[in-house]
Amino acid sequence: MTQLELHFAEAQSRLHPRRRLIIRGVLDHPEDTYFLSSIGLARHFGVDAATIVRTVQDLGYKSFGAFAADLRRHFVARITPYTLLQATTRENQPVEDTLLRSIDKDVYNLQVLRNNLDRERIVDLARRIHRARRIQVIGVDIAHAASYFLSYGLFLVGFQAETPVGSEGVLYHKVKCLGPRDLLIAISFGRCLKATVAAVKQAQQQGVPTFGITNSDVTPIARYCDQYVVANIASSSYTGSYVAPMALINTIILACSLLHPKRTLERLLENEKEYTTGDRWYREATDGRNGTANGSESRGARKYHE
Repeated sequence: MTQLELHFAEAQSRLHPRRRLIIRGVLDHPEDTYFLSSIGLARHFGVDAATIVRTVQDLGYKSFGAFAADLRRHFVARITPYTLLQATTRENQPVEDTLLRSIDKDVYNLQVLRNNLDRERIVDLARRIHRARRIQVIGVDIAHAASYFLSYGLFLVGFQAETPVGSEGVLYHKVKCLGPRDLLIAISFGRCLKATVAAVKQAQQQGVPTFGITNSDVTPIARYCDQYVVANIASSSYTGSYVAPMALINTIILACSLLHPKRTLERLLENEKEYTTGDRWYREATDGRNGTANGSESRGARKYHE
């Protein structure tokens, strides 16, 4: 039972029925409310802000901030892909409208990131990356895509960055090779995956600096990493939204590039010829007569018409 559920269990007998319904709605559907202010919560339930404040006080909280912190913990403990999509389908809105609302949530997540971005912490992380001998970016399951994007962006300009691929055993042995001169960056959200949290704890036992990217101040990644930054993943989709985390990762890569721009440009210049004339990029073959591929039609187009 979460702290918020304990508060409710102790107070519900003395709560006004309307306030009891509000808290029950919050507990049952934290995915709809955990990111809201007192005004936003009041608007969500169709009451005035004073009612929300009094309800929170009736639960035994001295401030809305303390209540909101426990609500975030409750959300992290209870949310699953099933409950996320269930909440979306329960709205019973036309699919076209739901798609736009999903993008609105992505935009909201980006706006929250922009308004709350700890730029000094990002620059400090960039300095750590420059000092690190090796960088392991740990992300499991869906978070692997974000971790690979970060490690590839760093590797491209000369950092010894890697995202381990494989079993938990592979992850264990990769982290085992790290030392105090290295850096572990962990990416996980919500309740956080056990393998990622275990990698952080293992790194700390070895004296390895750790940095987390997560979606709340109360996740295990936030609790165990030396430092962390937050990017919201609230979404109508069961996958969550990775728009804000990816934008955050872009700021990290950019910060690393701009701390020592001469070094970055020298690294990129080494690959400039390959980018402009290399064989890695797709080019249409032309016959020189009409500029089309392989005569009047490309092979793909001919096959389609046949």
